[in-house]
Amino acid sequence: MSALSRSDLWSLEEYAEQRPTFRAQVMEHKKHRQLSLGENIRLCFEDRLTIRYQIQEMLRIEKIFEAPGINEELDAYNPLVPDGQNWKATLMIEFDDPEERALRLAQLIGVENRVWLQVADCEKVYPFADEDMERANEEKTSSVHFLRYELSGAMIGAVQHGSDIHAGVDHVSYPLAGIKIPSEVSASLAHDLDKIQLN
Repeated sequence: MSALSRSDLWSLEEYAEQRPTFRAQVMEHKKHRQLSLGENIRLCFEDRLTIRYQIQEMLRIEKIFEAPGINEELDAYNPLVPDGQNWKATLMIEFDDPEERALRLAQLIGVENRVWLQVADCEKVYPFADEDMERANEEKTSSVHFLRYELSGAMIGAVQHGSDIHAGVDHVSYPLAGIKIPSEVSASLAHDLDKIQLN
């Protein structure tokens, strides 16, 4: 999955015209790229389309139309596009009540490192979290993290041959045993990966 460039983006004027249709397309696409882990943690798997949408929205909100600013947004968001050997996801910790949120974020320090994925009977894969910047401190974790899951060739081949994918959380304050990822999400994630020939 190649990185995005300026040629992949609409101008602000073009995006204003295309936005209703494009946004509907992206929202439909995202339905098959989200995974709830219990009631309060959600993974949103990113790909070229979701990141293109995020960039276009940032350019629109910030009214950025000059090359340096556009390139800055591309540099910031392109690392979130999977490269064929991995999955990349936004992790969101969601509590509606502000007081409960503050308490739970203090209890969930390090949870971003303990959200695992497992293909078939392969070993669990734990993510590389927040490689762009630190989003947690000694007092609390952030409600948003960016994760990268690196996969072996055997894992990639198994996914592309329809093997189940499970996910769970190994954290003392949010233990979640493995749950099977829905088939439509697994099918979407398979498209993120390079073709691997199994022997």
